[in-house]
Amino acid sequence: MLLATDCHIGFLEKDLIRGQDSFKTFEEVLKQAVEYDVDFILLGGDLFHANKPSRTTLYKTSSLLRKYCMGDRPSRIEFLGDQSENIRYPDVPVANFEDPNFKISYPVFSVHGNHDDPTGESNLSAIDIPGICGLLNHFGKVSSVDDIEIRPLLLRKGQTKLALYGLGSVRDERLCKTYMEGKVKMTKPNDGPESWFNLFVIHQNRYSRGSTSYIEEDFLDDFLDLVVWGHEHECLIDPVDSPSGKKFKVTQPGSSVATSLISGESRPKHIGLLKIHKKEFKLKKIPLKTVRPLFFEKVVLSQTNLNPGSEDALTEFLKEKVESILQHAQIDNGMRPLVRLKVDKSGGYGDLIPHKFGQNFVDRVANPKDILRFDKSETDADQSHPPVRSGIDGLRLENVINELCKESDERLQLKVLPKDGLEKALKSFVNNEQKGSIKNFVEQEIKKFVEVRVAEAQN
Repeated sequence: MLLATDCHIGFLEKDLIRGQDSFKTFEEVLKQAVEYDVDFILLGGDLFHANKPSRTTLYKTSSLLRKYCMGDRPSRIEFLGDQSENIRYPDVPVANFEDPNFKISYPVFSVHGNHDDPTGESNLSAIDIPGICGLLNHFGKVSSVDDIEIRPLLLRKGQTKLALYGLGSVRDERLCKTYMEGKVKMTKPNDGPESWFNLFVIHQNRYSRGSTSYIEEDFLDDFLDLVVWGHEHECLIDPVDSPSGKKFKVTQPGSSVATSLISGESRPKHIGLLKIHKKEFKLKKIPLKTVRPLFFEKVVLSQTNLNPGSEDALTEFLKEKVESILQHAQIDNGMRPLVRLKVDKSGGYGDLIPHKFGQNFVDRVANPKDILRFDKSETDADQSHPPVRSGIDGLRLENVINELCKESDERLQLKVLPKDGLEKALKSFVNNEQKGSIKNFVEQEIKKFVEVRVAEAQN
């Protein structure tokens, strides 16, 4: 099978320079699947960059899936078990390559990510649109995050039996709690479970962003053989032992397009060719050739001889840094590169205007407006006067709600609205543009509150 995660199709689609990047690389992924004649393609979430992809993005994605994945080549894999437990389309509870209405040469299986997660009254994801049209198979969706049962897709080819488990994105704090309460269960195949190769695709934070803001590998079941980790964009595709000491290996393919100008995104990007025979596997990494190169460098001004008061000297110094990067860059695909200088200005150095500085490289880099990013080291910050944030910059919704719940003034405490439901409604409103989510949630909870109080009064 071909492994890829975080394709983020549609990222910056209106940008004159970078607008086609995600489409080109996704097409390369599909071309590689055809070239290596795989049995199927496995995607680890965030197929789309936006929760509501544009019509252009949906059209182009569907066109590519139709071009490369449909055809007369017969499928070499057999689906065992009840497909409706995983392919959750009430009207079409069957994998597309076994649907008599379609001819599928290269099936695609995908979980959803946090960018294209299910929302709204119908709990649908953007990937359900090509899914119901027979272009891919969406699995790993759960009906409740408080009690999760993950049933595998059971696939067989010759003597090799694959139990494919999937879990689409769930808010990390909520999923962490569910794991800690022992309410995430993975169902083993009934037919000789020790003879199956157990593969798990997950789309969550792998590394700590707080005590409950990631999923510890120790949470995962020990009977697994391989875990494909989505969401993390740094390409660490070579399988490694789990640091938890469990027997499974972990592969992190990373994103196929750089959505952030950070160090991890500057590593060469790959997809994987995974070969499984009975209980053994091999993973070959395949470099992606259509990815726009990103060059990242950190500059600490306090380690230079620059005068903190000379803006001209600082400008020339940073221009020379960018020139050096461009002169030494090896770019095989002819694309203008992305360049990011993370400038530590500790020691009294000032900022430059990024877009003004970028005018010097407007025809040579793909991101002239944001080449520079100025920061101060933590030790340089004045701890007695923490920076003041404007608006809601830097705030997390769950932290705001937690503060409301702990408010010392009883008149300001949350009492009618349940915390978890409010978090979900706010997330839908802010992240997924569900404009009626808060209004519908509040009306529903007030109705419940009134019904309870009326019942109490009658008793």
